[in-house]
Amino acid sequence: MNKVNLPLTVGETGLEEARTVSHSQQTLTHVTTPLDANLTGNVFGGVILAAVDRVAGVSAARHSGGPCVTASFDQVDFRSPISIGEIVTLAASVNYVGRTSMEVGVRVTAEGVLDDQPRHTNSCYVTMVAIDDAGRPRPVPKLILEDATQYRRYIDASARRGARRSLAEARRQRDS
Repeated sequence: MNKVNLPLTVGETGLEEARTVSHSQQTLTHVTTPLDANLTGNVFGGVILAAVDRVAGVSAARHSGGPCVTASFDQVDFRSPISIGEIVTLAASVNYVGRTSMEVGVRVTAEGVLDDQPRHTNSCYVTMVAIDDAGRPRPVPKLILEDATQYRRYIDASARRGARRSLAEARRQRDS
């Protein structure tokens, strides 16, 4: 990766307002119960995805300064099952901002109540769109990248956005 001067302000919006990544970072912690689990004692993927959606929504709302809706989930990778009674922690961070949308990365870890070591159970990327009072998309503030990790996440998110756009264009051409 090329050397870049940080902090760096990025974004496609016409707004002058900008917020740091750390301004909107959020963490959600949840202890799993039998109501969260399937017959084998593992937490339903949908329970985790609902929690991911909640924490991503809060992160996006903090960045944008208002309500947001979920546009898509991208690259949901389940690496390890989560059992009843484990503590699940979801950490959300805005990785990229467009004109009205934001990509929020969410990392999920789980650990036993008596364990010292959380394990990475899954990650995913959620695209959120800021909306106005009428439910229409509205511009979001630019994003201030403060360190190399945030910059790397931004570059990766930009590549994912390009891939999504290419796929959508290929679908449009195929269907027309």
